[in-house]
Amino acid sequence: MKFYNHSFHSLLSVALLIFVACEPKKTSTSNEAQPELKYATGFSVVREGSIKRVTVNFPYPGATEGYEYLLVPEGEPIPEHDDKTQVIKTPLQTIVCTSTTHIPLLDYINETNALIGFPTTDYVSSESMRKRIDAGQVTDLGFDKGMNLELLFSLKPELVMSYTMTSDLGQLKKIKELGIPVVINAEYLERHPLGRAEWIKFMALFFNKEKEADSVFNEIEKEYLAVQNLVNKVTQKPTVLSGIVYGDAWFMPAGKNYAAHLLQDAGTSYLWKDTNSNGFLELSFESVFEKAKEADLWIGVGSFNSLSEIEATESRYTMFKPFRDKQVYTYNARKGAKGGSEFLELGYLRPDLILKDLVKIAHPDLLPDHTLFFHKRLE
Repeated sequence: MKFYNHSFHSLLSVALLIFVACEPKKTSTSNEAQPELKYATGFSVVREGSIKRVTVNFPYPGATEGYEYLLVPEGEPIPEHDDKTQVIKTPLQTIVCTSTTHIPLLDYINETNALIGFPTTDYVSSESMRKRIDAGQVTDLGFDKGMNLELLFSLKPELVMSYTMTSDLGQLKKIKELGIPVVINAEYLERHPLGRAEWIKFMALFFNKEKEADSVFNEIEKEYLAVQNLVNKVTQKPTVLSGIVYGDAWFMPAGKNYAAHLLQDAGTSYLWKDTNSNGFLELSFESVFEKAKEADLWIGVGSFNSLSEIEATESRYTMFKPFRDKQVYTYNARKGAKGGSEFLELGYLRPDLILKDLVKIAHPDLLPDHTLFFHKRLE
């Protein structure tokens, strides 16, 4: 952890199981500066006068070439370009997004009102966006791959922002055939937590809100690095177990995974930190128990809401020390009005809040005034 693909977000919640408070200041001015990218590697921008040539370098896992978009100010002539380049007039006035992770990108650059359609709006948690949904200003387009294309076409959005897992764009190709530009947002492939947050600069390009995005990101980066600096002084690192059993395997982040990166930055010793993959491990219950039965913390337990739910599902979970010590934490402490996960929606943009939570759990004395935001300890 995107047409709102709820099954994909379920996988992301496995992934983020994993895991994956002051709000950054939002400004209201714009400029034409070219974004400086410090952590994100998945997109790049070249400015040619007032025209922006935007490339999504890695649009899906294993991609061998990127997707290019030509952002041309309204009223200006369109320069020569090849057939593969998608031309988009800017600034956008209307957009359809297909992942809840796109919602905060709009909110934080003050473009909440630009969203006019979304698949399965119940999953949206943002209070400001829910007001628009409840007022009938955001059209529910149906469920992920069954999105109502006739309804989408009737909205005439200037852009659909989505994601893809493969080179086969499927329904997105049909949307392009309707004459609606489609842009791929590949934020989920970034390995650094701040790299994912930096995709707010990607969204901002389409609205000429680069300055706003820079301001927001700089605050998030500042908070993240300040907490990380506190943790650098830590000598004792609690051991951490993550994930739960799905089907026949225990799923957890590998050592180079985004979630493992957050655990490391929080000053913990993730027990699988030495595995080299940036994906997810599928392990037997027995092997996990052998390695993690005496772990200090268990962080990320899917959708479980209590220790009794965990025990009812698999009695062997009770054999782990963090279960006995009541040191089991979920990231689903906050739910939207219709039950959507605020962590899965806002977490990509706010790794600083995730990091503060993890530090508060692992080293509470370092952040005495922080109250857990996304996480909570299960009883």
